[in-house]
Amino acid sequence: MLSRAVMGGAAGLAAVATLLLLLGWSPGTTADPQVPCYFIFGDSLVDNGNNNNMASLAVANYPPYGIDFDGGPNGRFTNGLTTVDVIAQLLGFDDFIPPYISTRGQALLSGANFASAAAGIREETGRQLGGRIPFNGQLQNYQSAVEEMVSLLGDQDSAANYLSKCIFSVGMGSNDYLNNYFMPAFYSTGQQYSPEQFADDLIQRYSEQLRTLYNYGARKVVLIGVGQVGCSPNELAQHSPDGVTCVEEINSAIRIFNAKLIRLVDQINTLDGAHFVYIDGYGIFEDIINNAGSYGLSVTNRGCCGVGRNNGQITCLPYQAPCANRDEYLFFDAFHPTSAANVIIGRRSYRAESPSDAYPMDISSLAQV
Repeated sequence: MLSRAVMGGAAGLAAVATLLLLLGWSPGTTADPQVPCYFIFGDSLVDNGNNNNMASLAVANYPPYGIDFDGGPNGRFTNGLTTVDVIAQLLGFDDFIPPYISTRGQALLSGANFASAAAGIREETGRQLGGRIPFNGQLQNYQSAVEEMVSLLGDQDSAANYLSKCIFSVGMGSNDYLNNYFMPAFYSTGQQYSPEQFADDLIQRYSEQLRTLYNYGARKVVLIGVGQVGCSPNELAQHSPDGVTCVEEINSAIRIFNAKLIRLVDQINTLDGAHFVYIDGYGIFEDIINNAGSYGLSVTNRGCCGVGRNNGQITCLPYQAPCANRDEYLFFDAFHPTSAANVIIGRRSYRAESPSDAYPMDISSLAQV
């Protein structure tokens, strides 16, 4: 497997070697992927270029984004790898899953990334940022991809059999809180719904969307729980009294959603052949913050680049110089983890290091089902 994380210099080469070993790679090893394809849905945490040509503030195709990625800026909202890049490598793919915007024909048979920065479960989420592809739009793009795959594979039964062996990952919901419910200047949902009611609304919509995914062939589906949005530099800058203490109002609302999402997994798994799993992104993130030193991290409340208190006012400015010790930072900008953090999250998503990391199984086990 080939890593594209490039740090530069002797220290950088050592960091690359360490990263590859963490990903299970050793010199001279090659292996077929554990699954034939990997399809990705989500938001800016995993977008790798679908927003690049949109009229949108939610783009990251400029430096310093991609500073540690071979080829430079590419649409990823981090300095190097995203969590799904790490998962793709651990699944045995020789390259990262490409964005759907540039993936057609035979290339679709290995998978595609449909994620879009600022996207939400709700259609209006993120609208203040401009162009984005909500989850419904991502599903429409996937349906078009399935139609193309049916043509490539010969018929619907062949396509259905092929897709049933693939891994699908979906990480939605963060923006429905960050860029909707807790943004009263643009949205009224915070006044219309209690946290319990809003979570119910999201889960009802999410359930219908995930059943659409199932109806179009998805059987092995990874649902990533919403992380600790209340601990992001942006929320710390705006609402934390000391710039360190996480915003409990936000995190408590997210915990309500995640608890309902676990129950949704159980419901969907009653469908014929369904193997949906839940990854506890919230718990993994909490553990990283609480035990940062053991992961080699020393800064958990500031962006590596950005503006204002905690570097949390906005995302990185074009050509802004980021911090030099990026591998010690949890966040690269006001919202998004560094490549170092994404390696930890991706690794624990693939193979659980705690019983609570994944339910009812981790991705490595799901690949073998």
